[in-house]
Amino acid sequence: MDLFDYPENSKPKGPLASRMRPRTIDEVIGQKDIIGEGTLLRRAIQADRLTAMIFHGPPGTGKTTLARVIANSTSARFEQLNAVSAGIKDVRAIVERAKERLKYEETKTILFIDEIHRFNKGQQDALLPFVEDGTVILIGATTENPMFEVNPALISRSRLFRLSSLEDAEIGNVIDHALGDKERGFGEYQITLDQNARDHLIDVANGDARTALNALELAVLTTDPHEDGIIRIDLNTAEASIQKRVVHYDKQGDNHYDTISAFIKSIRGSDPDAALYWLAKMIYAGEDAKFIARRLYVHAAEDVGLADPNALLIAQAAAHAVEFVGLPEARIPLAEATLYLATAPKSNAVISGIDSALQAVEKEKRGDVPVHLRDAHYKGASKLGHGEGYKYPHNYENHYVPQQYLPDHLKNRIFYTPSTNGYEKTVQKRLDYFEDRKQNKK
Repeated sequence: MDLFDYPENSKPKGPLASRMRPRTIDEVIGQKDIIGEGTLLRRAIQADRLTAMIFHGPPGTGKTTLARVIANSTSARFEQLNAVSAGIKDVRAIVERAKERLKYEETKTILFIDEIHRFNKGQQDALLPFVEDGTVILIGATTENPMFEVNPALISRSRLFRLSSLEDAEIGNVIDHALGDKERGFGEYQITLDQNARDHLIDVANGDARTALNALELAVLTTDPHEDGIIRIDLNTAEASIQKRVVHYDKQGDNHYDTISAFIKSIRGSDPDAALYWLAKMIYAGEDAKFIARRLYVHAAEDVGLADPNALLIAQAAAHAVEFVGLPEARIPLAEATLYLATAPKSNAVISGIDSALQAVEKEKRGDVPVHLRDAHYKGASKLGHGEGYKYPHNYENHYVPQQYLPDHLKNRIFYTPSTNGYEKTVQKRLDYFEDRKQNKK
């Protein structure tokens, strides 16, 4: 019997979320862009012509559900492993059975590996040859970004399907279906789910069907029927069943990188409200506050720069606050730094300046220090002429005197060009003054 099959005429057992797993592609709720009419995956399932694929996306979006649909639809033998508990020995045993079926029965084998990201490199390498030669058709499922967690060789031989969190209306459909299903759900019970309770379950589930069903089951099983036999689920019961909104966020996965990217881009785009939202999401999900502080520090120099020199100091103060007081109090200086950077004038002239200088250094064959700039303090330096001709700026008007500071081969080269934003307007005026002095000297 297949792992996903139930004996005929017996009611499925186990948690509601497990019992309500769709059995056919038509029962699947959501993911229309992947399994809607005419899509590649739907056609492949219906034609039973499957190739290696990896499903990835947040929890509760239907990765294992799609594996179940395939198991119930395919003529191939369906084998399943969970990467948390399985090892190379288990993979080899399945491969041997797959070879036997292919040889004697001409039957293909589909190998579904749940949480495939938990397989280490050695385990994935052991699987690769048999995916490559068609001994098994691999279906992997992971909550991680497979580009980070799955070997490139397996990625190149698999189609990637990203599953998205379900929409509110789709979560509502999941709940309604469970309440009405007499075979697997609560259809045999008389249950009244108040609208505000239903809205709460949908909102707090945050696109995770499993979370919604688990909360619904808890609410039903812990509520005594009224005298008329009706189980009434009100808002208080719903709130007790699911209290904290689920935030899909993995500090090692693509949520981590995508969210910090949105955070920095919102600051760079001078949108303080969006910046605060992404900051709050990271804090709520348990992101490392030191990581957030480091990104603020980098952003202060990278995107604000000398348009507001105080930005770097504000970021430094926030980083110190994280070290000194920690969360939750540090959320306030982190928010203050975020708002300061988001509303500060922006300039990346510092980046173009240092990068241009680095490129010049990389390309040059030699870059001797001009004689008048060399150190004249060590013994014997004066005999070599070091420092000869150097003009001490503090001895001149406004503490400035034109002289050559770059090597001869880069004379008059300009690396830094201030923007017209913020403090860099003042910087440009000073550079204009210096340039006028140079021209007057000529």
